[in-house]
Parts: sequence; structure tokens; C-alpha cells
Amino acid sequence: MKIDLDRLATEQRNPLTMDIDILPTEDMIRVINEEDKKIAFAVEKQIPNIAKAVDLIANAMENGGRLIYIGAGTSGRLGILDASECPPTYGVSYELVQGLIAGGHTAIFKAMEGVEDRKEEGIKDLKEINFTNKDILVGIAASGRTPYVIGGLEYAKSIGAMTIGITNTNNSEISKVTDICIAVEVGGEVVTGSTRMKSGTAQKMVLNMLSTGAMIKRGKVYENLMVDVKASNKKLVERAKRIVIQATKVTEEIAIRYLKETEYDVKLTITMIKTGLDKKESKELLEKHKGHIRKALESVRK
Repeated sequence: MKIDLDRLATEQRNPLTMDIDILPTEDMIRVINEEDKKIAFAVEKQIPNIAKAVDLIANAMENGGRLIYIGAGTSGRLGILDASECPPTYGVSYELVQGLIAGGHTAIFKAMEGVEDRKEEGIKDLKEINFTNKDILVGIAASGRTPYVIGGLEYAKSIGAMTIGITNTNNSEISKVTDICIAVEVGGEVVTGSTRMKSGTAQKMVLNMLSTGAMIKRGKVYENLMVDVKASNKKLVERAKRIVIQATKVTEEIAIRYLKETEYDVKLTITMIKTGLDKKESKELLEKHKGHIRKALESVRK
């Protein structure tokens, strides 16, 4: 089937960059920067849909489901990037948030354009990770029409899973197969059709909001501190110590002593210090409140 590129918002020529090929270097970069400034405002228009999506994701996770991203090319790579950052930042398993890309692992590093044209590939990749109706699928496609993504979303809906779309085209095909469609219209790219630029930046901003928002809702953040961080290297050990000091105002010596006792469980350490309870009691308190430090502390104060 022929693709009518003229109808895609992501393929429109940008009248403000028609002479970019003859501009002095600094002026060229300023033009790119001016276009980039517009992205956050475009994302802002989709905040209601993004918020609904965050609640859907958090609810799915609360009920034993996973967050799965699916995309091709740049969109797929951005999903993988967001997924891979969740375990070290929020202490979740590598299975909880996953990114699928048309063409598999090889396509992360090397473009494999033909695979994205086959719906059945999206279905196959979801079946390989045992995708179920408990999981939630986020399809990412700048054009809103990528067959690999559409195929995956259609399969997810057919088994009763909730679906979310992230696109840069309004009223696209992806909107017809998703429960929530986040359509961030950023206008023509600086280089026509190069959706790794403004479209990709917009997608990354939305993905940041989805995963961060869901993790906050699940108690992975106290105040604005990442209290489920895994101290897996020297930098993160220092960060864990710093988070405890910032949250509790204790000395470095006390922070280290408690962290050693909890084997660098930051959330448990903060709860012990703030409540005065021992390790076992603090752990039980956190479990009772599903890992939410604020709720745990409030229950003790009452």
C-alpha cells in the first residue's frame, strides 16, 4: 500500500528553515534552537492525556502488570532508553518496564527499516515476552502509522490490555487503536522528515513524564528524592548517603551507620531514622503502606 507522505504532519516542510543549508554555523544552530524551544509548549497541550496515561500505568503496575514500550527506529530506541533507566533510578526489576524495537537488539545500533512495515512482527515480539491483559502497551510512532506498532497495539487490545499512543500527528491511525493517544504536534522538522529531532525530543519528554509519574505514584519518590535507588556503584553509594542526609538532616556518620544496617536500602533507612522504629518494624510499616514513606510516617504520627 502506497504511503501518502504529503498527509503526514511529520513530513511537512518547515518554512522557517528553508535556507538552513546556506546559513553561517552559529545562525544554523540558533535556528535549530528556536525550533526546539517550541517543543515544551506542544507537550504542555497534552498534559491532560499524559496525566490519564500515568494513572493507567500506575494502576497496571499496582495490579501486577508491566509497562511495555513498542516502536521502530528512533521511537523504539527512545522507549528502550526510558525502560533501561528505570531499574537503577527506582530499584525496579528489568522486567517491569521494557522496550521493544522493530528488528530486535540489532536495530538499537543499526537501522533495519523493512521490519517496521510488518504488523505481525509487533505481535510476535509481544508474544515472546508473554504480554498479557495485565500489562499496558505504549506504542510510539512519530507518523502515527507504523505497521509494527499498530500491529502490536491491535494485538494488545484484542486480549483486553490497555493501550497508550505517543505520536506527533493528530487524528492518526494510532489514535484509533489506543485508549489514550498523546499527540504532540511539533510542526515541520528543521530537516524535513528527520523525526529524530523535534518529534524525538517531544517523545522523550513524554516518556520521562510517563515513567517518572508512575514511579512517583507508586511511592518510589519521597519529597523529590529517589528513595528506591540501588547503590550499585560508587556514585550511587554516595547518592544514597546524600539522599538519607537530605531527607533526615542527620550527620554523615549516622547516615552511614543506618545504611550499613539496612544494606543500603535508602527507603528503609529514612523510615527507621524518622520513626525511631527498628529495622523489622520499619519494614513492616513500609509494606503496610505499599512503600509510600509519607503515608508510613503519617500513620505513626496519628
